[in-house]
Amino acid sequence: LDVITDGEQTRLDFNLSFYGYLRGIAHEGQSPRRWGPPAHDQRGKHAIVDSLDAPDGFGVVEEFARLRRLAPLGPTLKASIPGPYTLSGRLLPNDAYADRYAVTEALLPLVQRELVALVDAGCREITVDEPSMSCYAYREDPDRFVDIFNRTVAPIVGKCRLSTHLCFGNFKARAVGPRRYAPMFPAFLAMNVDEIHVEMASREFAEIEVIGAIAEQRDVAVGIIDVKSYYIETPEDIAERVRLCLRHAPAERLAFAPDCGLSQTARWAARKKLQNMVAGVRRIRAELGLA
Repeated sequence: LDVITDGEQTRLDFNLSFYGYLRGIAHEGQSPRRWGPPAHDQRGKHAIVDSLDAPDGFGVVEEFARLRRLAPLGPTLKASIPGPYTLSGRLLPNDAYADRYAVTEALLPLVQRELVALVDAGCREITVDEPSMSCYAYREDPDRFVDIFNRTVAPIVGKCRLSTHLCFGNFKARAVGPRRYAPMFPAFLAMNVDEIHVEMASREFAEIEVIGAIAEQRDVAVGIIDVKSYYIETPEDIAERVRLCLRHAPAERLAFAPDCGLSQTARWAARKKLQNMVAGVRRIRAELGLA
């Protein structure tokens, strides 16, 4: 692996533990639905009872410091943090914060402060996760999403390699929105990032042509491992998927990754999937003389 994180081992999901750092909320006590098949509606929402703040940050800087101490030499070290729109989804609007966008605006400077602290701590590869934007672009204004995103990252642009992850939900391995990129583009091309990560494997590479449009302006990380499936992609599968991507975008613009995080995938399967992903990509690198 060329780029690694700490695996978010101290988090509950990729974002749920962040609410433990927030002041001004009353934590929801139990899941709104306790029985039946696991899905997104088993995650509760917290009431806002005061002004929102995170005086001690969100813990991401501490995670990165630990990663630097423990990581092997070689791979680039990356940190990730959910963006304010995604974080707003688990908070209930009230009289002070009339809707989700008002909650987002209150969270924006808090996330922004954490991003600045990450850069100050020496982090040079940062992903801002905004899957709620990709899940709801079909019904919301994508230009408004871009404005929120760009204002969030403005202080760190040019100070690190910045990316965003745009998937369709993976809590309990379930999607939450229509899995189509058409509602997002071309608007999302205006996001002020170096790289955009897209989910392709679980969608059988539908809309693969979108990576070509992204690659005209940005690097593109393509999800070529299906984290929702227990089929273990072989190195040959991976090589074929990389070749498909190369028909739509130049090699110098491409990176390869799982569709999403591996928190909902058993360790044995996740490990083998990653091993085969690396092996398959190495084959193509050798074919291209890039090994």
